[in-house]
Amino acid sequence: QVQLVESGGGLVQPGGSLRLSCAASGSIFRIDAMGWYRQAPGKERELVAASTTGGSTNYAGSVKGRVTISRDNAKNTVYLQMSSLKPEDTAVYYCNAFIYSHWASPRNYWGQGTQVTVAS
Repeated sequence: QVQLVESGGGLVQPGGSLRLSCAASGSIFRIDAMGWYRQAPGKERELVAASTTGGSTNYAGSVKGRVTISRDNAKNTVYLQMSSLKPEDTAVYYCNAFIYSHWASPRNYWGQGTQVTVAS
């Protein structure tokens, strides 16, 4: 059984910062790409940032320059450091990872989501 567990969401004022974490656990053989998506009320889920095992990163245009994705491969953990947050960043943030498990076919896994609210 593979799980992704996010933490670090919450309420922050505009201009503030927040750091999200996502730890993968279970019978994991290998993790390829890891990333963060978000879904605001009434909108579709969208990519925020992604990271490959080789260190390449990809960011949505709306967050470029304000967000940094990083990962600790030894801990199977991915982070999302967000700064200069805006009200439009308010959403549920989901962690995603493509995982090779010992007991299942390789596939994408999702976390349960963590709420980020940017408001004064």
